[in-house]
Amino acid sequence: MELYKENQLKIYNSLSKSKEIFKTVTEGRVGMYVCGPTVYSNVHLGNLRTFMSFDMVFRYLLHLGYKVRYVRNITDAGHLESDADEGEDKIAKKARLEEIEPMEVVQRYTVNFHEVTAKYNFLPPSIEPTATGHIVEQIEMIKEIMDKGLAYEVNGSVYFDVIKYNSDGNNYGILSGRNVEDAIHNTRALDGQSEKRNPQDFALWKKADERHIMKWPSPWSDGFPGWHLECSVMSSKYLGDQIDIHGGGMDLKFPHHECEIAQSHACSGVQPVNYWMHANMLLLNGQKMAKSTGNNILPEEILTGSNKEILSKAFGVGVVRFFIMQAHYRSILDFSNEALLASEKGFNKLMEAVGILKELKVTEKSTFNVSEWKQKCYDAMSDDFNTPILIANLFEAVKFINQLKDDKATITAEDLEVLKTTLDVFVFDVLGLVNDGKEQSSDKLEGAVELLIKLRKEARENKDWALSDQIRDELLEIGIQLKDGREGTSFSVN
Repeated sequence: MELYKENQLKIYNSLSKSKEIFKTVTEGRVGMYVCGPTVYSNVHLGNLRTFMSFDMVFRYLLHLGYKVRYVRNITDAGHLESDADEGEDKIAKKARLEEIEPMEVVQRYTVNFHEVTAKYNFLPPSIEPTATGHIVEQIEMIKEIMDKGLAYEVNGSVYFDVIKYNSDGNNYGILSGRNVEDAIHNTRALDGQSEKRNPQDFALWKKADERHIMKWPSPWSDGFPGWHLECSVMSSKYLGDQIDIHGGGMDLKFPHHECEIAQSHACSGVQPVNYWMHANMLLLNGQKMAKSTGNNILPEEILTGSNKEILSKAFGVGVVRFFIMQAHYRSILDFSNEALLASEKGFNKLMEAVGILKELKVTEKSTFNVSEWKQKCYDAMSDDFNTPILIANLFEAVKFINQLKDDKATITAEDLEVLKTTLDVFVFDVLGLVNDGKEQSSDKLEGAVELLIKLRKEARENKDWALSDQIRDELLEIGIQLKDGREGTSFSVN
Protein backbone atom coordinates (compact mmCIF):
# COMPACT_ATOMS: atom_id res chain seq x y z
CA MET A 1 0.00 0.00 0.00
CA GLU A 2 1.51 3.31 -1.11
CA LEU A 3 0.66 5.47 1.90
CA TYR A 4 3.48 7.87 0.99
CA LYS A 5 1.26 9.25 -1.77
CA GLU A 6 -1.38 10.21 0.81
CA ASN A 7 1.03 11.47 3.49
CA GLN A 8 3.55 14.02 2.24
CA LEU A 9 6.73 13.45 4.21
CA LYS A 10 8.92 16.40 5.20
CA ILE A 11 12.50 15.93 6.38
CA TYR A 12 14.81 18.45 8.03
CA ASN A 13 17.81 18.59 5.70
CA SER A 14 21.07 19.51 7.45
CA LEU A 15 22.38 20.70 4.08
CA SER A 16 19.70 23.39 3.58
CA LYS A 17 19.04 23.76 7.33
CA SER A 18 15.30 23.59 6.67
CA LYS A 19 12.45 21.12 6.32
CA GLU A 20 11.95 19.94 2.76
CA ILE A 21 9.30 17.85 1.04
CA PHE A 22 10.77 14.38 0.55
CA LYS A 23 11.19 13.43 -3.10
CA THR A 24 13.00 10.22 -3.93
CA VAL A 25 15.52 9.74 -6.74
CA THR A 26 13.46 6.78 -7.96
CA GLU A 27 9.67 6.72 -7.52
CA GLY A 28 8.64 4.53 -4.60
CA ARG A 29 12.20 3.56 -3.64
CA VAL A 30 14.48 4.94 -0.92
CA GLY A 31 18.23 4.55 -0.65
CA MET A 32 19.37 5.26 2.92
CA TYR A 33 22.93 5.09 4.26
CA VAL A 34 23.74 5.43 7.96
CA CYS A 35 27.25 5.55 9.44
CA GLY A 36 27.57 2.48 11.63
CA PRO A 37 29.78 1.77 14.65
CA THR A 38 33.56 1.70 14.90
CA VAL A 39 33.88 -1.70 16.55
CA TYR A 40 36.62 -1.19 19.14
CA SER A 41 34.38 -1.24 22.25
CA ASN A 42 30.86 -2.02 23.41
CA VAL A 43 28.16 0.21 21.94
CA HIS A 44 26.91 2.64 24.63
CA LEU A 45 23.43 4.13 24.99
CA GLY A 46 24.40 7.36 23.22
CA ASN A 47 25.45 5.36 20.15
CA LEU A 48 22.30 3.28 20.42
CA ARG A 49 20.09 6.38 20.43
CA THR A 50 21.44 7.41 17.02
CA PHE A 51 20.92 3.97 15.53
CA MET A 52 17.47 3.71 17.14
CA SER A 53 16.48 7.02 15.56
CA PHE A 54 17.28 5.66 12.11
CA ASP A 55 15.61 2.34 12.94
CA MET A 56 12.47 4.42 13.55
CA VAL A 57 12.98 6.28 10.24
CA PHE A 58 13.45 2.95 8.43
CA ARG A 59 10.30 1.55 10.04
CA TYR A 60 8.15 4.54 9.07
CA LEU A 61 9.43 4.59 5.48
CA LEU A 62 8.57 0.88 5.18
CA HIS A 63 5.12 1.50 6.66
CA LEU A 64 4.48 4.27 4.11
CA GLY A 65 5.03 1.69 1.40
CA TYR A 66 8.50 2.64 0.17
CA LYS A 67 10.88 -0.09 -0.94
CA VAL A 68 13.89 0.79 1.21
CA ARG A 69 17.49 -0.30 0.77
CA TYR A 70 19.05 0.55 4.12
CA VAL A 71 22.85 0.35 4.23
CA ARG A 72 24.61 0.68 7.60
CA ASN A 73 28.34 0.02 7.60
CA ILE A 74 30.77 -1.44 10.10
CA THR A 75 34.02 0.54 10.51
CA ASP A 76 36.67 -2.10 11.17
CA ALA A 77 39.77 -0.19 9.98
CA GLY A 78 41.13 3.28 9.36
CA HIS A 79 39.45 5.24 12.19
CA LEU A 80 42.32 7.01 13.95
CA GLU A 81 42.14 8.50 17.44
CA SER A 82 42.26 12.04 16.05
CA ASP A 83 40.06 13.48 13.32
CA ALA A 84 43.20 15.29 12.15
CA ASP A 85 44.56 11.99 10.73
CA GLU A 86 46.93 11.56 13.65
CA GLY A 87 47.30 8.96 16.38
CA GLU A 88 46.78 5.23 16.49
CA ASP A 89 44.02 3.22 14.82
CA LYS A 90 41.32 2.76 17.49
CA ILE A 91 40.97 -0.96 16.79
CA ALA A 92 44.72 -1.57 16.63
CA LYS A 93 45.19 0.29 19.92
CA LYS A 94 42.54 -1.85 21.63
CA ALA A 95 44.19 -4.99 20.24
CA ARG A 96 47.58 -3.87 21.58
CA LEU A 97 46.17 -3.12 25.03
CA GLU A 98 44.37 -6.46 25.24
CA GLU A 99 47.20 -8.39 23.53
CA ILE A 100 44.94 -9.90 20.87
CA GLU A 101 44.66 -9.65 17.08
CA PRO A 102 42.83 -6.58 15.69
CA MET A 103 40.25 -8.77 13.95
CA GLU A 104 39.50 -10.42 17.31
CA VAL A 105 38.58 -6.95 18.55
CA VAL A 106 36.43 -6.41 15.46
CA GLN A 107 34.67 -9.76 15.87
CA ARG A 108 34.01 -9.31 19.59
CA TYR A 109 32.46 -5.87 19.32
CA THR A 110 30.60 -6.52 16.08
CA VAL A 111 28.92 -9.47 17.80
CA ASN A 112 28.11 -7.21 20.78
CA PHE A 113 26.60 -4.59 18.49
CA HIS A 114 24.38 -7.18 16.81
CA GLU A 115 23.32 -8.67 20.15
CA VAL A 116 22.39 -5.27 21.57
CA THR A 117 20.44 -4.12 18.52
CA ALA A 118 18.57 -7.44 18.44
CA LYS A 119 17.67 -7.14 22.14
CA TYR A 120 16.40 -3.61 21.52
CA ASN A 121 14.16 -4.77 18.68
CA PHE A 122 16.01 -3.15 15.76
CA LEU A 123 15.16 -4.18 12.23
CA PRO A 124 18.40 -5.34 10.55
CA PRO A 125 19.64 -3.17 7.67
CA SER A 126 19.35 -4.41 4.08
CA ILE A 127 23.15 -4.47 3.71
CA GLU A 128 25.88 -4.19 6.36
CA PRO A 129 29.22 -3.78 4.54
CA THR A 130 32.61 -3.47 6.23
CA ALA A 131 35.52 -1.14 5.50
CA THR A 132 37.99 -4.04 5.23
CA GLY A 133 35.71 -5.73 2.69
CA HIS A 134 36.05 -2.77 0.32
CA ILE A 135 39.78 -1.97 0.26
CA VAL A 136 40.03 -2.51 -3.52
CA GLU A 137 37.15 -0.10 -4.21
CA GLN A 138 38.70 2.49 -1.88
CA ILE A 139 42.03 2.31 -3.72
CA GLU A 140 40.18 2.77 -7.04
CA MET A 141 38.35 5.86 -5.73
CA ILE A 142 41.65 7.38 -4.59
CA LYS A 143 43.11 6.81 -8.07
CA GLU A 144 40.11 8.58 -9.60
CA ILE A 145 40.44 11.58 -7.26
CA MET A 146 44.18 11.80 -8.00
CA ASP A 147 43.55 11.61 -11.76
CA LYS A 148 41.33 14.68 -11.39
CA GLY A 149 44.14 16.56 -9.68
CA LEU A 150 42.36 16.79 -6.33
CA ALA A 151 44.74 14.66 -4.25
CA TYR A 152 48.50 14.39 -3.78
CA GLU A 153 50.90 11.77 -2.48
CA VAL A 154 53.59 12.42 0.12
CA ASN A 155 55.92 9.68 1.42
CA GLY A 156 53.41 6.93 0.64
CA SER A 157 50.35 8.72 2.07
CA VAL A 158 47.66 10.39 -0.05
CA TYR A 159 45.74 13.53 0.95
CA PHE A 160 42.70 15.26 -0.48
CA ASP A 161 43.55 18.80 -1.60
CA VAL A 162 40.80 20.94 -0.07
CA ILE A 163 42.16 24.26 -1.40
CA LYS A 164 42.36 22.94 -4.97
CA TYR A 165 38.84 21.47 -4.63
CA ASN A 166 37.44 24.87 -3.61
CA SER A 167 39.44 26.77 -6.22
CA ASP A 168 37.71 24.61 -8.86
CA GLY A 169 34.39 26.16 -7.84
CA ASN A 170 33.37 23.58 -5.24
CA ASN A 171 32.46 24.17 -1.60
CA TYR A 172 34.22 22.22 1.12
CA GLY A 173 32.16 23.50 4.06
CA ILE A 174 28.77 23.22 2.33
CA LEU A 175 27.35 20.99 5.10
CA SER A 176 28.96 22.36 8.24
CA GLY A 177 28.98 26.01 7.15
CA ARG A 178 32.72 26.30 7.81
CA ASN A 179 34.71 28.76 5.73
CA VAL A 180 37.96 27.16 4.62
CA GLU A 181 39.71 30.49 3.94
CA ASP A 182 38.93 31.71 7.46
CA ALA A 183 40.10 28.38 8.88
CA ILE A 184 43.44 28.73 7.06
CA HIS A 185 44.03 32.22 8.48
CA ASN A 186 43.14 31.01 11.99
CA THR A 187 45.40 27.94 11.85
CA ARG A 188 49.06 28.01 12.77
CA ALA A 189 51.59 26.98 10.15
CA LEU A 190 52.28 23.26 9.94
CA ASP A 191 55.92 23.89 11.06
CA GLY A 192 57.15 20.81 9.21
CA GLN A 193 55.51 18.30 11.53
CA SER A 194 52.85 17.28 9.03
CA GLU A 195 53.03 16.03 5.45
CA LYS A 196 49.87 17.93 4.47
CA ARG A 197 50.06 21.01 2.28
CA ASN A 198 47.29 22.58 4.32
CA PRO A 199 45.81 21.73 7.75
CA GLN A 200 42.34 21.26 6.19
CA ASP A 201 43.50 18.49 3.85
CA PHE A 202 42.48 15.00 4.94
CA ALA A 203 43.88 11.52 4.43
CA LEU A 204 42.65 9.23 1.67
CA TRP A 205 45.44 6.71 2.30
CA LYS A 206 47.93 6.49 5.16
CA LYS A 207 51.27 4.72 4.95
CA ALA A 208 51.53 2.25 7.82
CA ASP A 209 54.58 2.09 10.03
CA GLU A 210 56.28 -1.21 10.84
CA ARG A 211 54.14 -1.83 13.96
CA HIS A 212 50.82 -1.33 12.18
CA ILE A 213 49.18 -4.73 11.71
CA MET A 214 46.11 -3.69 9.70
CA LYS A 215 47.65 -2.69 6.37
CA TRP A 216 47.15 -3.50 2.70
CA PRO A 217 49.27 -3.08 -0.47
CA SER A 218 48.49 -0.09 -2.68
CA PRO A 219 50.20 1.84 -5.51
CA TRP A 220 51.53 4.29 -2.90
CA SER A 221 52.53 2.14 0.07
CA ASP A 222 51.51 -0.67 2.37
CA GLY A 223 48.94 1.17 4.43
CA PHE A 224 45.27 1.68 5.12
CA PRO A 225 42.44 3.91 3.82
CA GLY A 226 41.29 7.11 5.48
CA TRP A 227 38.23 6.81 7.71
CA HIS A 228 36.05 9.08 5.56
CA LEU A 229 36.69 7.18 2.34
CA GLU A 230 34.86 3.96 3.25
CA CYS A 231 31.44 5.62 3.47
CA SER A 232 31.81 7.34 0.10
CA VAL A 233 32.76 4.00 -1.47
CA MET A 234 30.08 1.87 0.15
CA SER A 235 27.19 4.33 -0.25
CA SER A 236 27.93 4.78 -3.97
CA LYS A 237 28.50 1.05 -4.55
CA TYR A 238 25.20 -0.07 -3.05
CA LEU A 239 22.99 3.01 -3.52
CA GLY A 240 24.42 4.90 -6.51
CA ASP A 241 26.16 8.24 -6.97
CA GLN A 242 23.17 10.19 -5.64
CA ILE A 243 21.25 8.75 -2.68
CA ASP A 244 18.10 9.84 -0.91
CA ILE A 245 19.07 9.90 2.79
CA HIS A 246 22.40 9.84 4.62
CA GLY A 247 22.20 9.68 8.41
CA GLY A 248 24.49 9.74 11.40
CA GLY A 249 25.20 11.43 14.70
CA MET A 250 25.49 15.21 14.94
CA ASP A 251 29.19 14.81 15.79
CA LEU A 252 29.85 13.31 12.34
CA LYS A 253 28.73 16.41 10.43
CA PHE A 254 32.29 17.71 10.50
CA PRO A 255 34.74 16.49 9.43
CA HIS A 256 33.39 13.04 8.46
CA HIS A 257 30.34 13.94 6.39
CA GLU A 258 31.95 17.08 4.99
CA CYS A 259 34.82 14.95 3.69
CA GLU A 260 32.40 12.38 2.28
CA ILE A 261 30.69 15.06 0.21
CA ALA A 262 34.01 16.34 -1.17
CA GLN A 263 35.30 12.86 -2.10
CA SER A 264 32.06 11.70 -3.68
CA HIS A 265 31.43 14.95 -5.54
CA ALA A 266 35.02 14.93 -6.83
CA CYS A 267 34.36 11.55 -8.45
CA SER A 268 30.76 11.80 -9.66
CA GLY A 269 30.33 15.53 -10.24
CA VAL A 270 26.96 15.48 -8.42
CA GLN A 271 25.91 16.16 -4.84
CA PRO A 272 25.99 12.63 -3.38
CA VAL A 273 23.09 13.02 -0.90
CA ASN A 274 19.74 14.74 -1.25
CA TYR A 275 18.75 14.70 2.46
CA TRP A 276 21.34 14.78 5.24
CA MET A 277 19.87 13.75 8.61
CA HIS A 278 21.67 14.11 11.94
CA ALA A 279 20.53 12.70 15.28
CA ASN A 280 21.42 14.68 18.39
CA MET A 281 23.36 13.56 21.43
CA LEU A 282 22.40 11.87 24.68
CA LEU A 283 23.58 13.52 27.90
CA LEU A 284 24.62 11.81 31.14
CA ASN A 285 25.57 13.93 34.16
CA GLY A 286 25.06 16.99 31.96
CA GLN A 287 27.81 15.91 29.56
CA LYS A 288 27.76 14.19 26.16
CA MET A 289 27.76 10.42 26.46
CA ALA A 290 31.03 9.22 24.93
CA LYS A 291 33.35 6.21 24.91
CA SER A 292 36.47 8.39 25.03
CA THR A 293 35.58 10.09 28.34
CA GLY A 294 34.01 7.08 30.05
CA ASN A 295 30.85 9.12 30.63
CA ASN A 296 28.44 6.48 29.39
CA ILE A 297 26.12 3.63 30.29
CA LEU A 298 25.79 0.39 28.37
CA PRO A 299 22.41 -0.74 27.02
CA GLU A 300 22.82 -4.14 28.71
CA GLU A 301 23.30 -2.45 32.10
CA ILE A 302 19.83 -0.91 31.80
CA LEU A 303 18.20 -4.28 31.11
CA THR A 304 19.96 -5.92 34.09
CA GLY A 305 20.03 -2.92 36.45
CA SER A 306 23.69 -3.75 37.17
CA ASN A 307 24.93 -0.14 37.12
CA LYS A 308 24.00 0.72 40.72
CA GLU A 309 25.61 4.17 40.60
CA ILE A 310 23.07 5.36 38.02
CA LEU A 311 20.09 2.97 38.15
CA SER A 312 17.75 2.01 40.98
CA LYS A 313 16.60 -1.14 39.15
CA ALA A 314 16.39 -2.85 35.78
CA PHE A 315 14.21 -1.50 32.96
CA GLY A 316 12.73 -3.28 29.96
CA VAL A 317 13.39 -2.73 26.27
CA GLY A 318 9.98 -1.14 25.74
CA VAL A 319 10.63 1.47 28.44
CA VAL A 320 14.03 2.45 26.99
CA ARG A 321 12.66 2.77 23.45
CA PHE A 322 9.70 4.77 24.79
CA PHE A 323 12.10 7.04 26.74
CA ILE A 324 14.20 7.72 23.62
CA MET A 325 11.18 8.24 21.34
CA GLN A 326 9.70 10.83 23.73
CA ALA A 327 12.35 13.24 22.44
CA HIS A 328 12.65 14.35 18.82
CA TYR A 329 15.66 12.78 17.12
CA ARG A 330 17.19 16.25 16.56
CA SER A 331 16.83 17.23 20.24
CA ILE A 332 19.36 16.74 23.01
CA LEU A 333 18.08 14.12 25.48
CA ASP A 334 19.05 13.91 29.17
CA PHE A 335 19.40 10.40 30.58
CA SER A 336 18.71 9.70 34.25
CA ASN A 337 17.14 7.09 36.49
CA GLU A 338 14.28 9.51 37.23
CA ALA A 339 13.59 9.99 33.53
CA LEU A 340 13.43 6.22 33.01
CA LEU A 341 11.06 5.81 35.97
CA ALA A 342 8.75 8.46 34.51
CA SER A 343 8.93 6.79 31.09
CA GLU A 344 8.11 3.43 32.66
CA LYS A 345 4.87 4.82 34.08
CA GLY A 346 3.88 6.28 30.71
CA PHE A 347 4.83 3.10 28.88
CA ASN A 348 2.77 0.97 31.27
CA LYS A 349 -0.29 3.20 30.78
CA LEU A 350 0.07 2.81 27.02
CA MET A 351 0.43 -0.98 27.21
CA GLU A 352 -2.53 -1.27 29.60
CA ALA A 353 -4.68 0.72 27.17
CA VAL A 354 -3.64 -1.54 24.29
CA GLY A 355 -4.61 -4.54 26.41
CA ILE A 356 -8.01 -3.07 27.29
CA LEU A 357 -8.92 -2.78 23.59
CA LYS A 358 -9.78 -6.49 23.47
CA GLU A 359 -12.43 -6.12 26.16
CA LEU A 360 -14.30 -3.05 24.89
CA LYS A 361 -17.98 -3.08 23.94
CA VAL A 362 -19.22 -1.42 20.75
CA THR A 363 -22.31 0.72 20.18
CA GLU A 364 -24.01 2.56 17.33
CA LYS A 365 -22.15 5.82 17.94
CA SER A 366 -18.58 7.02 18.59
CA THR A 367 -17.91 9.91 20.92
CA PHE A 368 -14.33 10.29 19.59
CA ASN A 369 -13.34 11.17 16.02
CA VAL A 370 -11.08 8.19 15.32
CA SER A 371 -10.34 9.02 11.66
CA GLU A 372 -9.26 12.56 12.58
CA TRP A 373 -7.06 11.18 15.37
CA LYS A 374 -5.50 8.64 13.00
CA GLN A 375 -4.58 11.41 10.54
CA LYS A 376 -2.97 13.40 13.37
CA CYS A 377 -0.69 10.42 14.02
CA TYR A 378 0.38 10.36 10.37
CA ASP A 379 0.78 14.14 10.32
CA ALA A 380 3.14 13.99 13.31
CA MET A 381 5.37 11.31 11.80
CA SER A 382 5.32 12.91 8.37
CA ASP A 383 6.56 16.16 9.89
CA ASP A 384 10.23 15.17 10.19
CA PHE A 385 9.45 12.02 12.21
CA ASN A 386 8.04 13.91 15.20
CA THR A 387 7.76 11.07 17.70
CA PRO A 388 6.98 13.32 20.74
CA ILE A 389 3.85 14.66 18.99
CA LEU A 390 2.94 11.14 17.90
CA ILE A 391 3.19 9.92 21.51
CA ALA A 392 1.02 12.84 22.69
CA ASN A 393 -1.57 11.74 20.11
CA LEU A 394 -1.32 8.14 21.30
CA PHE A 395 -2.15 9.30 24.82
CA GLU A 396 -5.26 11.01 23.51
CA ALA A 397 -6.34 7.51 22.49
CA VAL A 398 -5.30 6.14 25.90
CA LYS A 399 -7.57 8.67 27.62
CA PHE A 400 -10.46 7.71 25.32
CA ILE A 401 -9.88 3.97 25.88
CA ASN A 402 -10.03 4.45 29.66
CA GLN A 403 -13.26 6.42 29.23
CA LEU A 404 -14.67 3.52 27.20
CA LYS A 405 -13.66 1.10 29.93
CA ASP A 406 -15.50 3.20 32.54
CA ASP A 407 -18.59 3.52 30.27
CA LYS A 408 -18.01 7.27 29.93
CA ALA A 409 -17.62 7.09 26.14
CA THR A 410 -18.83 4.96 23.22
CA ILE A 411 -17.36 3.58 19.99
CA THR A 412 -18.65 1.81 16.88
CA ALA A 413 -17.28 -1.55 15.73
CA GLU A 414 -15.75 0.10 12.64
CA ASP A 415 -14.00 2.81 14.67
CA LEU A 416 -12.77 0.26 17.20
CA GLU A 417 -11.07 -1.71 14.42
CA VAL A 418 -9.43 1.48 13.08
CA LEU A 419 -8.30 2.37 16.61
CA LYS A 420 -6.77 -1.07 17.18
CA THR A 421 -5.02 -1.16 13.80
CA THR A 422 -3.62 2.36 14.12
CA LEU A 423 -2.30 1.75 17.63
CA ASP A 424 -0.65 -1.48 16.48
CA VAL A 425 0.98 0.33 13.56
CA PHE A 426 2.40 3.26 15.48
CA VAL A 427 3.15 1.61 18.85
CA PHE A 428 4.72 -1.60 17.61
CA ASP A 429 5.58 -1.24 13.90
CA VAL A 430 6.81 2.39 13.80
CA LEU A 431 8.09 3.09 17.33
CA GLY A 432 9.20 -0.53 17.71
CA LEU A 433 7.99 -0.79 21.31
CA VAL A 434 8.01 -4.22 22.95
CA ASN A 435 5.41 -5.35 25.47
CA ASP A 436 7.26 -8.16 27.22
CA GLY A 437 5.44 -7.74 30.54
CA LYS A 438 8.67 -7.05 32.44
CA GLU A 439 7.72 -3.48 33.25
CA GLN A 440 4.37 -4.42 34.76
CA SER A 441 6.05 -7.23 36.76
CA SER A 442 8.67 -4.75 37.91
CA ASP A 443 5.98 -2.36 39.13
CA LYS A 444 4.26 -5.17 41.04
CA LEU A 445 7.57 -6.22 42.61
CA GLU A 446 8.26 -2.63 43.62
CA GLY A 447 4.82 -2.37 45.22
CA ALA A 448 5.30 -5.63 47.15
CA VAL A 449 8.75 -4.61 48.44
CA GLU A 450 7.46 -1.17 49.46
CA LEU A 451 4.73 -2.88 51.47
CA LEU A 452 7.31 -5.06 53.25
CA ILE A 453 9.45 -1.98 53.95
CA LYS A 454 6.39 -0.35 55.52
CA LEU A 455 5.72 -3.45 57.67
CA ARG A 456 9.38 -3.54 58.73
CA LYS A 457 9.24 0.14 59.69
CA GLU A 458 6.19 -0.54 61.87
CA ALA A 459 7.99 -3.51 63.46
CA ARG A 460 10.99 -1.34 64.30
CA GLU A 461 8.76 1.36 65.77
CA ASN A 462 7.19 -1.35 67.94
CA LYS A 463 10.69 -2.58 68.85
CA ASP A 464 9.93 -5.95 67.24
CA TRP A 465 13.54 -6.42 66.14
CA ALA A 466 13.08 -10.10 65.33
CA LEU A 467 10.41 -9.39 62.68
CA SER A 468 12.37 -6.43 61.35
CA ASP A 469 15.50 -8.58 60.88
CA GLN A 470 13.46 -11.45 59.41
CA ILE A 471 11.99 -9.21 56.67
CA ARG A 472 15.44 -7.81 55.84
CA ASP A 473 17.21 -11.20 55.83
CA GLU A 474 14.56 -13.08 53.82
CA LEU A 475 14.47 -10.34 51.19
CA LEU A 476 18.28 -10.52 50.98
CA GLU A 477 18.08 -14.30 50.40
CA ILE A 478 16.05 -13.72 47.22
CA GLY A 479 18.38 -10.98 45.99
CA ILE A 480 16.64 -7.84 47.31
CA GLN A 481 18.86 -5.68 49.50
CA LEU A 482 17.37 -3.03 51.81
CA LYS A 483 19.37 0.13 52.49
CA ASP A 484 18.49 2.28 55.50
CA GLY A 485 19.28 5.97 55.16
CA ARG A 486 18.33 9.37 56.58
CA GLU A 487 15.45 9.72 54.16
CA GLY A 488 14.11 6.22 54.76
CA THR A 489 14.69 2.76 53.36
CA SER A 490 15.42 2.05 49.68
CA PHE A 491 16.09 -1.26 47.95
CA SER A 492 18.09 -2.72 45.10
CA VAL A 493 17.67 -5.98 43.19
CA ASN A 494 20.93 -7.93 42.87
